[in-house]
Amino acid sequence: MKTALLLIDLQNDYFPGGSMELVGSDVAANNARRLLDRFREQGKPVIHVQHISLRPAADFFLPDTPGVEIHALVAPLADEPVVEKHFPNSFRDTNLMELLRGEGIKHLVICGAMSHMCIDATTRAAFDHGFSCSLAADACATRDLEFAGVKVPAASVHAAFMAALGAVYAQVLPTVEILTTM
Repeated sequence: MKTALLLIDLQNDYFPGGSMELVGSDVAANNARRLLDRFREQGKPVIHVQHISLRPAADFFLPDTPGVEIHALVAPLADEPVVEKHFPNSFRDTNLMELLRGEGIKHLVICGAMSHMCIDATTRAAFDHGFSCSLAADACATRDLEFAGVKVPAASVHAAFMAALGAVYAQVLPTVEILTTM
């Protein structure tokens, strides 16, 4: 089964000093880099996804800012496609499906940010479009949330979303287990 690596929103604003720093972004990026290195070594397809915010009230991933750039640790090579998106679902109003179908991709290894937003939306959409998915849990990051006055730590947000996605939508594994199957 032909497999591609999908790196979602590993952009400067999510890292220390960025406008929306995530908990564990450095660890996630280092694990994503391990996957990226293996895919490149094996000549397997790699697709980068870059969120560019067009919402008037947005305060991160703004066009033409350093924060919108893909982090140097996982920067694309000249021959690796970059899908620009404006919504959490990487398939919505993008050429992602065309790229995947054009390459005959049937399986996706997914990593990036944020676990509770773009990783969730894209993984569910990929499953709905008929792709099988592996989700590298330790190559994803998120942030603390709050609901109805209750603060939810990033680790709990991440765990809840990995558990939900792992129930139906993806095989949720640590990076090392994905690497051992390649």
